[in-house]
Amino acid sequence: MKKVYIATIGIVVILVIAGIFVAINSGPQQKKNITLSESGSTLLYPVFNVWAKNYTDPQYNVTITTQATGSGTGISSAIKGTVIIGASDTYMSNSLMSANPGMLNIPILISSQYVAYNLPGLNNIHLNLSGPVIAGIYNNSIQYWDDQKIQSLNPGISLPHERIIPVYRSDGSGDTAMFTSFLSKSCSWWNNTVGYGTNVNWPSNPASHGATGNAGIISFMESNPYTISYIAMTYTNQIAGKLGYAALINRNGVAVLPTTQTVMNAAAQYLNQIPPDGRISITWAPGNDSYPIATFEYLIVKQVQPDKDTAQALKNFILWIVNPNGGSSSKYLNQFYLIPLPSSVVNSVTVPLVNKITYAS
Repeated sequence: MKKVYIATIGIVVILVIAGIFVAINSGPQQKKNITLSESGSTLLYPVFNVWAKNYTDPQYNVTITTQATGSGTGISSAIKGTVIIGASDTYMSNSLMSANPGMLNIPILISSQYVAYNLPGLNNIHLNLSGPVIAGIYNNSIQYWDDQKIQSLNPGISLPHERIIPVYRSDGSGDTAMFTSFLSKSCSWWNNTVGYGTNVNWPSNPASHGATGNAGIISFMESNPYTISYIAMTYTNQIAGKLGYAALINRNGVAVLPTTQTVMNAAAQYLNQIPPDGRISITWAPGNDSYPIATFEYLIVKQVQPDKDTAQALKNFILWIVNPNGGSSSKYLNQFYLIPLPSSVVNSVTVPLVNKITYAS
């Protein structure tokens, strides 16, 4: 009996020691590594970089890679599946959606842009400009800064007789979509002749110049006086003291400066009209205090992700972005003049779209 008893104790001790050894060597459960690749909007690029450095996923070790390629490339890359996230200042067109029905357009923020200029001696003054006048500048029918159509909007300001150099984005750009949407809605000639989109056939103008990205636009304008172009508000700090920007004549005929409040005023006109798929234009909003260029920012993603973990990590990240205590907190957005989505939009549009994300079985 003693031998059996001793043998039993020995087996128990061995099993206990083995269990301790396994526990020590296995350590805590390791999180799975997931990479979420993003490409697209140069407007969103600054905040995406900050998000990427600060985001922590509760379930995974997530690495977020970012590329400032322009919204057009972001959309096409997401469709092709070469990136997980296409960041865009505009939603996919009806024709693109028909050709790619498995894509989601998920609104995450509200943003806007300046119509900026480099007018030596006048960059500290906010000129008044209208859609038809800006269209005339780009189509070469208004060639000089002291043209009567500009002067009539700015009585008392001495404008120079200098050739206007209109600058446009040469890459596929959500900023271009935003800008040309404003021109199309405010100027019938532009709507009937040029239209709007991430890429357009710009009117023939020997003085015009193309540049890549918001950074490319800013660099060219700083080096070339008498230029005019459109620049995302996320680049406010980069143009401060270097370029001026206009008050735009809005739908109610009022000249309004771009601020987070006037942009939110514009967005507020459409909050009850957002369709379930999230795609809506909010340029040219009614209201005396509405700035006429505003947009929802979108993440363009495939509804069906390659695997369960990527799908879940993507959902976690997007929900963190729109969380007022997460990516939509003031510490992230205020420095880039971005506006968080109202909770009503998050709950009724963004979250249901995020919940549609699934994975290949």
